[in-house]
Amino acid sequence: MGKIDFKIGLILAVLVGGLGLLSLFYTPYEYNDMDPLKRFLPPGFPHVMGTDNFGRDVFSRVLIGSRYTLAVSVLTVIGSLSIGASLGLTAGYIGGLLDEILMRLMDAVTSFPGILAALVMVSLMENGAFTLILALVVLFIPSYMRIMRNGMLQYKKADFVKTAEIMGASRIRIIFLHILPNVKTPLLAAAALGLSNAILAEATMSYLGLGIQPPIPSWGRMLAEAQSFLFNAPWCALGPGGMIMLTVGAFHYIGEGIRQESPRIS
Repeated sequence: MGKIDFKIGLILAVLVGGLGLLSLFYTPYEYNDMDPLKRFLPPGFPHVMGTDNFGRDVFSRVLIGSRYTLAVSVLTVIGSLSIGASLGLTAGYIGGLLDEILMRLMDAVTSFPGILAALVMVSLMENGAFTLILALVVLFIPSYMRIMRNGMLQYKKADFVKTAEIMGASRIRIIFLHILPNVKTPLLAAAALGLSNAILAEATMSYLGLGIQPPIPSWGRMLAEAQSFLFNAPWCALGPGGMIMLTVGAFHYIGEGIRQESPRIS
C-alpha cells in the first residue's frame, strides 16, 4: 500500500502545485476585481467556480490563495525541520545535561494546545504571513527534533558507526555520512505529513482572521467569508474547502507512503 499511497499523493500534489505555479503567470480575472452585476453567479462559463458576494471570480481567488497557502506551509516545514533536526542531532549525539534541557524545553512547547499557542503568539504580534510562519515553526519544531534525536540514539552505537570511529573518522563525517542517511527517510515522511498539518493550521488561523490578511485571499479566509451565505451560494465555500481537502490529502498520502516504506525509528 505504501507505493500506491505515494503515487496517489504525488499525483494530487502535482495537480495542486501546478495550480499554484499557474497563478504566478495567469488567472482568468484579477482576484480582487468586483462586479456588483455578477454577484453569486453559479459555476459555469466563464466563471468555472462561480462568483462571490462581491462579484469576484472564485476560481481566480482560489488560484491566488494556493500560492500563499502553499508558501506559508512550505516555509513553515523548512524552518521547523531545519531547527528541529539540528537540535535533535545535537541532543542525541552529545546527550547528557544538554539533551535533558532540550527535551524538557520541547515538552514545555508541546504541553500547550497547538492552535491555542499559535493564537496567543499571533495575537501578541502583528497579524501577517511572517508572524503566522514564526508561530507555526515554533509549534512544529518538537516533532522533528524527537525524530532526529531518536535516530541519533539508535544509530550512534551501531556497529558500523563504531567501526568508523575506530578507523579515525571525524564526528562530522560519522554524522553526515553514516547516521543521517539512515534517519533521512523518516524525516522526509514527517516533513510530508507536516505539510498537511501546516496547511490545516494556516487555514484555521486565516479562518479566525489571524493569518493572511485581506485583500490577499487565502483558503481559510475565503471559507470564513463564505459561511454567511453558505446555503445561498455554496460554491463560494466548495472551491477553497475542496482545495484544502485535496492538498491535505495529497501530502498525507505522500507522507504515509514514505513512512510505510521506511525503517521504523523507535
